[in-house]
Amino acid sequence: MTIGLAGKPNAGKSTFFKAATLADVEIANYPFTTINANHGVTYVRVECPCKEKEKRCGKCVDGVRLVPIDIIDVAGLVPDAYKGRGLGNTFLDELRQAQAIIHVVDASGGTDAEGNPVDIGDHDPLEDVAFLNREITMWLYGILERNWVKLARKIQAEGLKLEVVIAEQLAGAGIRESHVSAALTETGLARLDHVKWSEEDMIRLCDTMREISKPLLLAANKADIASRENLDRLKDLDRIVVPVSAAAELALKSAAKNGLIKYSPGDRKFEVLDGDLTKAQKKGLEAIYKVIERLGSTGVQECINRTVFELLDLIVVYPVEDEGKWSDKVGNMLPDAYLMKRGSTCHDLAYQIHTDIGDRFLYAVDARTRLRLGEKHELKNGDVIKIVSTAK
Repeated sequence: MTIGLAGKPNAGKSTFFKAATLADVEIANYPFTTINANHGVTYVRVECPCKEKEKRCGKCVDGVRLVPIDIIDVAGLVPDAYKGRGLGNTFLDELRQAQAIIHVVDASGGTDAEGNPVDIGDHDPLEDVAFLNREITMWLYGILERNWVKLARKIQAEGLKLEVVIAEQLAGAGIRESHVSAALTETGLARLDHVKWSEEDMIRLCDTMREISKPLLLAANKADIASRENLDRLKDLDRIVVPVSAAAELALKSAAKNGLIKYSPGDRKFEVLDGDLTKAQKKGLEAIYKVIERLGSTGVQECINRTVFELLDLIVVYPVEDEGKWSDKVGNMLPDAYLMKRGSTCHDLAYQIHTDIGDRFLYAVDARTRLRLGEKHELKNGDVIKIVSTAK
């Protein structure tokens, strides 16, 4: 799975990306620092099941397990990007890979709609939220509208399934038949003659498909310098909003990497390990401590976790081969952690491990209770499961 980082230029996307991945990316105080998308690996933070055992698995730190996921920092988006303005086409082409979006917003209002620096508070961050949604919606509309008259007649003449044709037209944007079907029902357009749809109808359909296919979380970045009013107004929006200081997270990750502090992503505190910090380093860490104390955390890890577990509604499952030792056949304890859609079954897990194991599935075993589970048994978050099959 892939999470996309979206937003206008200079909102802090690249800082968020570097903080989440520690990848070497360019960060600068001007628009379009990111021209080609940055691809990296970040982590979901979960509590490791090995805490229930006497022995530690070796895959976690103090019971904190980090499960890898892909993340992509796409080119900054400016108004009318869907018409090809700025790096719009590049942005939208890259975004199709994402199953969910973290929209990094400059909550401080210190950058204008184009991403140019202005005085703190001069720009309304709510405008950025509305414009990004519209850009993605209009991008979808542009793809669909291009051949719509011809497609509408073909659907009518050949008796084709409406959602199948629309999904095929928008496949390059990551739209599936299920997304289209849900959007048709939600908008009520399924009950209307598609040949008579107005431009407004089609934009409404595309807007709903965007919400369904690309669920979005708001990272209210630069929260450490944003006004309380801006943060409150963003939090009042009907979506998940997380106050974030990507710069603080990046500083903590870098300090931890250099052995200056002990810090795990998402922690609400850190421990200084090196007593020989410079005056500037001490002052910087003191400032970050105050930010964490005020916000609860830097917010970066919270954004990633809530995107995965709330927006995408995934769970973590640990497949093992030895249900007693919770290990693989050579003794590695809890060797793998799989992210799966809530509602997935033991049979789904078998297929996730390998097609042959899925095809030759017999039953599963709950490693905690040692109970035998059938193929349709629904998995829970944190399950440790042994799959039994005839596959070699």
